[in-house]
Amino acid sequence: MGLKFTAARAVSAVSTWGLKNVFHRPAANFPGKVALYVDPQLIAHLRGKLGRGSVCIVGTNGKTTVTNLLADVLERAGQRVVCNRTGANLDSGVSTALLHAGAADWGIFESDELWLAKILPQLQADYVLLLNLFRDQLDRCGEIDRIQDSIVKALGSSPETVLVYNADDPLCASIADRAAQLPGRERTRSIAFGVSESMGLAQNTVTDATMCQRCSTMFEYDWRQYGQLGEWHCPKCGFARPTLDFAAENVKLDATGLAFSLVKPGAADGGRAGAFSVSAPFSGAYMVYNLAAVGVAASLLGCTNEALQGAIAAFDPQNGRLQTYDLAGRRVLLNLAKNPTGFNQNLKIVAQDPTPKVVAFFINDKEADGHDVSWLWDIDFEELAQAGPLVAYAGGIRGRDMAVRLKYAGIAAEVVEDADDLLARIAQQPREVSAYIIANYTSLPGCKAALDAAVSAGGEVVPAPGDAPQPRDYGAKAAGKQAGPKAASADGEDVKGEPVVIAHLFPDLLNLYGDGGNVRVLEQRLAWRGIPVEVRRVCHGDSADLAGVDLIMMGGSPDREQKLASADIVAMRDDLDAYVQDGGPLLAICGSYQMLGREWLVDGEKVPGLGLVGMTTGRPGTSADRLVSNIALLSPLSDTPVVGYENHAGRTYLDEGVEPFGTVVSNTGLGNNEETKQDGVRYKNVLGTYLHGPLLAKNPQIADWLLERALERQAKRTGKEPLTLTPLDDAPEQAANAFMCGKLGAK
Repeated sequence: MGLKFTAARAVSAVSTWGLKNVFHRPAANFPGKVALYVDPQLIAHLRGKLGRGSVCIVGTNGKTTVTNLLADVLERAGQRVVCNRTGANLDSGVSTALLHAGAADWGIFESDELWLAKILPQLQADYVLLLNLFRDQLDRCGEIDRIQDSIVKALGSSPETVLVYNADDPLCASIADRAAQLPGRERTRSIAFGVSESMGLAQNTVTDATMCQRCSTMFEYDWRQYGQLGEWHCPKCGFARPTLDFAAENVKLDATGLAFSLVKPGAADGGRAGAFSVSAPFSGAYMVYNLAAVGVAASLLGCTNEALQGAIAAFDPQNGRLQTYDLAGRRVLLNLAKNPTGFNQNLKIVAQDPTPKVVAFFINDKEADGHDVSWLWDIDFEELAQAGPLVAYAGGIRGRDMAVRLKYAGIAAEVVEDADDLLARIAQQPREVSAYIIANYTSLPGCKAALDAAVSAGGEVVPAPGDAPQPRDYGAKAAGKQAGPKAASADGEDVKGEPVVIAHLFPDLLNLYGDGGNVRVLEQRLAWRGIPVEVRRVCHGDSADLAGVDLIMMGGSPDREQKLASADIVAMRDDLDAYVQDGGPLLAICGSYQMLGREWLVDGEKVPGLGLVGMTTGRPGTSADRLVSNIALLSPLSDTPVVGYENHAGRTYLDEGVEPFGTVVSNTGLGNNEETKQDGVRYKNVLGTYLHGPLLAKNPQIADWLLERALERQAKRTGKEPLTLTPLDDAPEQAANAFMCGKLGAK
């Protein structure tokens, strides 16, 4: 160990004392961070404190809950535990926990997925517990492939570490498959766990794994739990959910709680003789998986069912994750959600409460959250509209974006200044009205602090002035049936008539960064005007008659999905060309935008494009050399700057005389490439762009430009007079746009 280790411990001790006694701040990260500068091998030098070994818990959702519960189980079993309980999950957090601990039996450490490759080589943990993988903070973490590569690399650095993984998740199973082939891991068997039967849950629209990572064929499911979790198999190469070593059976799940048996199917009597019986007073399908993971780890570490169940019964999180507050008789539930899958599972908890309620969402866009909030449109807030009477609020730095998203789900939401403002609004309601506060990563501490302060003050909160809004039942309005101005023909007569037909091409493959939200915006802006609309979702393998279509939308996707979709789109090339030449409006985002040119990229290789627009796309470096930032454009199609988010590795160059969508006017963002400071393309009624967001959510004039072109095509197609678009109240959209323009210095 030597001088570096001694110096590192000294520096850590001084910084810990200073943080606690001078700055009065928690010492969860910084002492370990400075100590690692002095001794980069600090974790390896400290792991000797752990007499029996260690476990690393990784995964997109549930890490902190599983880590704390497993530590609780071990302590109830009489073991001494070191744990980074606050969720400080980088190497600095693990180092700090070890520095502050004495001798212990087990180390139970939460690890960020991308930081496992730094932690595991030194820790040489006995087990890595892999919970799930979902799209999360794409601008920071990148695509899931990158996270998988990092975890596999970490396992290669610790060949005797046993991988315990959620086999219901094909992304986790792929990691186990790859890890088994690493040199040195031939004798290290992975352990698979999952749920043995369908829980009968309604499915959400977005999943993070549609294709086999061995052969790029679409998965088939016998049943699905949520997201990509379920009984899956590839019909081409045979890659399928592995045989379960541990299985949750007889799952009972309702508003009051959950219960299941955890068995070993391959053991005598199917492992039922030594089964764990698990029950909990909290709900959520994701908690079934979390508790199953804790149960599997507890079994492997030699703990009893009594220790497991005792820890679950006593579980009272004080970190804002599934934390319940009593404010003078009013129940308030606070929980974290930072990606679409986590949010959708939170909404199911809210939907289980049929009584009037307040629901609030706090969204920040700081570094730890990811600056891109496009993912809000991958959440099925339309389900919330079916959840009974409610009052909705939106807060956080990007609260205006949240309010826009809820508007297009059919829910009116007021924007609140902060968590204290929210509590004052909640206090306007009768005490029997419960409240649900769902916050993303950096907005959670502020919400928790406000609730903690209210409890410390006796739970009484002074109501905000003014009349309390009445909880509204939005159920009938979630499917695009909002009342709005009547559609009018050119001579001013109210009409209904034939629907405007929107073709959403390959939403099962091309729907990244919330791009599918563009279709939702277009659909709703017609419905609010009383104009009939039909959305045709053309999925992989489907055919489409574009002659009967009035507007086409295509989104972006990861390389694997984009490659499969491109084959379908290339087969439609002649039909697309005829549609475009006939003036058909087409919105193409990111990868679909690249396809429009003569050349574009598939898996980083240049291939012929559709040749519909005079442009080419190349890649100067690797897929990691990306243009990633918020961006604003001046475009002739809008009176206000067009705002969005770019995240692309391709560089697109327009031919001489081809018009861009707009010119970059923000203090961040580059658009098509580093040289031109322009983004996208306009050709006939084709609009291509790199802007996610989705593009149309905060740019209603662009949406209406597309709809006007669609109405012109519909009139030409049907031989009737074109309808006109009556004005809408776009105050929420304009507020979100103005906020981003101010943030980006765009005028």
